[in-house]
Amino acid sequence: MNNTVTKTQNFMRAATVDIVLLAVACLVPTLSHAFALPLYQLNPMLLVLLASMLLVSDRRNAFLLAVLLPVVSMITVGMPTPMKALCMVPEMLTIVAVSSLTLGKVSGYFGRMGCMVVAILCGKAVYYALKAVLIGGALVTTPWLMQALVVVLAAGLFAAFCKK
Repeated sequence: MNNTVTKTQNFMRAATVDIVLLAVACLVPTLSHAFALPLYQLNPMLLVLLASMLLVSDRRNAFLLAVLLPVVSMITVGMPTPMKALCMVPEMLTIVAVSSLTLGKVSGYFGRMGCMVVAILCGKAVYYALKAVLIGGALVTTPWLMQALVVVLAAGLFAAFCKK
């Protein structure tokens, strides 16, 4: 009985976190347009995914959210475009997979940060490879320096709050 209650509580907590984070991810494009700010350069879906990984310890939830984030945002607010969403899902899945495989093998802040940098860079490699094949055109639209800054800051924040 107690185990069932705990599983139900964990599921409800994860579902609540997911709904809130999906709402945040959908709100960013709206705010970006409303205030004419290029918030997409901060890679908000990556930040939401990492927040989910910190708030819900079950990696199955992170894999689910990796699929839902681009799809729900595309359906509700029209961003990303369908082809970019198709590139973003494998990117997000790669980040979750690589971090899941590596985080348990390191300790300390810099170990966790290094794992997340590697996971995010692997995800970006998947995204840009798919974008080159499926979309073409201008491959990089967000400046490299901004992307590098977001990767380092996101990985650093994740490492600081990660309990593993």
